[in-house]
Amino acid sequence: MQLVTPHFGTLEVDESTIITFPLGLPGFEHCSRFKLLHEEGPEPKVMWLQSLDDVDLFFSVVEASRLGVNYNITLTDEEVALLGHPSAEELLLLLTLAKPQGRPLKANTQSPILLNPEARLAIQKVALRAEIVFTNVAAAMKSA
Repeated sequence: MQLVTPHFGTLEVDESTIITFPLGLPGFEHCSRFKLLHEEGPEPKVMWLQSLDDVDLFFSVVEASRLGVNYNITLTDEEVALLGHPSAEELLLLLTLAKPQGRPLKANTQSPILLNPEARLAIQKVALRAEIVFTNVAAAMKSA
């Protein structure tokens, strides 16, 4: 499938790589299909979730582990089912990034995206009240 976006230009999207958010994203419930894009290389620093339902919508994301952030998250049975019943080790945790005008880059640590890369299913856990543990912050900041 071909997608023309204002930010990334024309993209050829293999339908087997589409990530589905069964409930959409909070505030963007009409958008449930996304393509994860990233810079070239084995360990991309920043990635982008490009909506396939609204070409004007994309989110900058980073793996939480790249920032030295680890979570202890309890999922409901419904959330586990929405993610395709993965084990904890199979999940990838992504944080959305924002850079308000004139302010530093910020990662949203309260609403991480949980992605099951094998099943290509994802949810966003909103207003998370989880224990957040920062590890290797100095090393993460140097590599970012």
